[in-house]
Amino acid sequence: MTTIITTGGRPDDLSRELAKEASEVLGYPIIERNKRSVTRIQDAYEANCLISGKERFELYRIGMDKPFFFHPNSAAFRLKRLVSGETDPLMATAQLQAGMTFLDCTLGLASDSIIASFVTGESGKVTGVEMDPDVAFITERGLRSFPSNSEELTDAMGRINVIHSDAVAFLETQNDASWDIVYIDPMFSAPIDESANFTPLRQVGASSLLTEEWLKHARRVCKHRVVVKDRFDSPVFEHFGFKRIVRPNTKFHFGFIEK
Repeated sequence: MTTIITTGGRPDDLSRELAKEASEVLGYPIIERNKRSVTRIQDAYEANCLISGKERFELYRIGMDKPFFFHPNSAAFRLKRLVSGETDPLMATAQLQAGMTFLDCTLGLASDSIIASFVTGESGKVTGVEMDPDVAFITERGLRSFPSNSEELTDAMGRINVIHSDAVAFLETQNDASWDIVYIDPMFSAPIDESANFTPLRQVGASSLLTEEWLKHARRVCKHRVVVKDRFDSPVFEHFGFKRIVRPNTKFHFGFIEK
């Protein structure tokens, strides 16, 4: 299925310039909106549609009721909790500290990488790998342009390096023990009802099951811990030998393998 780029319903110079930028990066053709609805454009060109708006990019793939777009989601209130002195479960599992390096193999909307970037600070390094080119593009642009009154959030988002790649292929290029923490959050094989905000991401993001090869390379490149996030009833923890951190009354757990 091909993808085309168009502007919002009432395009201006900025939205046209952003459409051109997206076309140059992704290689998709630009189609004039001409006041047509997204559905009409999709039907006319039999294509997915990337909308270049004044404030954000929106991705409508065929069959989607709601668009995929960047928003920090849970990272915003998780960061507020950290600022107020509370503990974040993922950061506690990873034992992440200022100055450390964090490799997120499944970036998506970057919620976890934003928190990792806040914790590691200016002296640390956070890189997120995303397989889907559209998700990688929208998230990378969103991290640098999302309007926020929080200086901590803006700074954390701006420090994240986004890589468009298959996770295993990227890991294969990395040196042994080159990242303090390697984090894997494969798309849940079964959705969590409470996570309705992530429905568009589930529809566009690449869904990959953790494999022996993936874990082998993750263990090779990490210095301290490989951390995984999955549903509470997932066999991943026991099958791959992760030490599970049980979180009562939650639908997902974290696990880690110590290097």
